[in-house]
Amino acid sequence: LALSCTESGADVVKCGGAVTNRLYTQESRTDQLSPKQFKRLQAAILRLRPVNPARLTVSSRTDAGVHALCNSAHFDLQRKDDKDPFTEEILAYALNFHLRDQQIRVNRVVRVPLDFHARYRAQSRTYLYRIALGPSKFQFPLSESELCWNLCSTELDVDSMREAAAMLVGTHDFSSFRAINSDLPFKNPIKTMDQISIRPGTSSTCNHFHRDITFWELTFQSRSFLFRQVRRMTGALVAVGRGRLTPLCLRKVLDARDLMAFPQGLSAPAHGLFLTNVEYSQQDLQLPTSPSDQSLCTTSTNPPAA
Repeated sequence: LALSCTESGADVVKCGGAVTNRLYTQESRTDQLSPKQFKRLQAAILRLRPVNPARLTVSSRTDAGVHALCNSAHFDLQRKDDKDPFTEEILAYALNFHLRDQQIRVNRVVRVPLDFHARYRAQSRTYLYRIALGPSKFQFPLSESELCWNLCSTELDVDSMREAAAMLVGTHDFSSFRAINSDLPFKNPIKTMDQISIRPGTSSTCNHFHRDITFWELTFQSRSFLFRQVRRMTGALVAVGRGRLTPLCLRKVLDARDLMAFPQGLSAPAHGLFLTNVEYSQQDLQLPTSPSDQSLCTTSTNPPAA
């Protein structure tokens, strides 16, 4: 089953075969799927009493404090006594019932082939970073304080930021924009940035505070990202906007292909970052129609290459 979730939620469930169903779920939540929230979603699945381990695999996991408006995951669900699979609607309702006190919601459940993988089959991921050019920290609305990066009393040279952002679009070695973690030796630093945009943003509450607060939204789209890559790119672009870096300096950091080349203290804070979309091809989400195709799906155990 594949679950699509909002953090506050979930949405894709992966299903295949006659008894074992892979479900893709889509989720939404107010922060990224933390280890605690992961355990709670896993616990909700186990409340359905599957006879198999029903391990949950999430499409995107990132550092603490990052938000998710949409995430996805998959798990395999086998009911006892060869019972028919849950319908997608009933399964979404049941999971949300067990998550009713948590800040996560399952938006959609989809039966998918057994070779579907929420992480490796993703075609693209989109992150949005929110910046506010507002008053001092103590005058800034509490409703927005953990949902954006408040650059107090700051003006940004957005044209220079866009010039610098254009240098990051395309296929590059992003070693300079990665952070150290346990996966460092195993991750290919060459990534393709499909899009970076910088546009005026909005707030649903700030207009009621009668304060002049300007919002900007930076959008990044790629099939995959390195650890803390978006936060580092955002921090570097903001440094360009503040005049602390020139676009040429940012280009030199990129060309260095060395994580030690990234200036210290420039990484943007986690709480302004949102995962907004994970896309899959419709072909990957469709169940096989012929018996021979179903047989291939039920015997497939190896995940596709990253």
